Amino acid sequence: MSDENKGDLVPKGPASGRSGKVGRAALNAVGSSIPFAGGLFSAAAGYWSEKEQDAVNQFLEHWLAMLQEELKEKEQTIVEVMARIDMHDEAIQKRISSDDYQALVKKSFREWAASESEQKRNLVRNILANAAASSIASDDVIRLFLEWLKTYSDMHFEVIAAIYNRNGITRSGIWSKIGRVQVREDSAEADLFKLLIRDLSTGGVIRQHRPTDYNGNYLKKSASSSTRNSSSKMKSAFDDNEEYELTALGAQFVHYAMNDLPPRIEYQSTGNAV
Repeated sequence: MSDENKGDLVPKGPASGRSGKVGRAALNAVGSSIPFAGGLFSAAAGYWSEKEQDAVNQFLEHWLAMLQEELKEKEQTIVEVMARIDMHDEAIQKRISSDDYQALVKKSFREWAASESEQKRNLVRNILANAAASSIASDDVIRLFLEWLKTYSDMHFEVIAAIYNRNGITRSGIWSKIGRVQVREDSAEADLFKLLIRDLSTGGVIRQHRPTDYNGNYLKKSASSSTRNSSSKMKSAFDDNEEYELTALGAQFVHYAMNDLPPRIEYQSTGNAV
């Protein structure tokens, strides 16, 4: 978009009167993100008092500070990605210059809010770095991984890591592995844990362990293993019998998102956003 066209999107607040306190500089800075703001402030100029407009100015200042912080986080992420890939490799140069890779970068910044957590920022960095340096997973699969970053919480990823480190782990083992204390079956924590397992199971990230034959075909459970439990108690949220493992997609996600490539160059962040 040309500078001339960008100017059309910048809201222009009233130039005089008590509406002059609206904070035109702040609006100009965020105008491309909120193109309706100019019309809003013009319509409200005769309705808001100076005190109300000052409150809006203060809100915009906080908003701008938040946007600046997000830009700094995203700048840091891009710099860390570039520090981890071999820019002397022609295939990597071609890859990061391609429309497909640029689309992944744009999607990653749309799906991930910098304010969420440092853990998610690191997962985004790892996915982008591995997507540039590796071709194990297709771009369609990588786009799914980026969707998972939006869908799942940090605690979901703790569960994934616990299962990856010990395929065949039970729910009880997972709960212990992520460092949680024992709780009642009817507690909110137990309900949350069941929800996490259900989310990851229905999302195709984990599954109950299934034996396979030499060709990778899943084998049916034997009659003895499928016999109903005669206990009067319902199955525990922290069951210690059935084992869980990562799906093939889940294992690839761990490779891309949790495998941090070592930096090839050392750098020191300036702390300034681009």
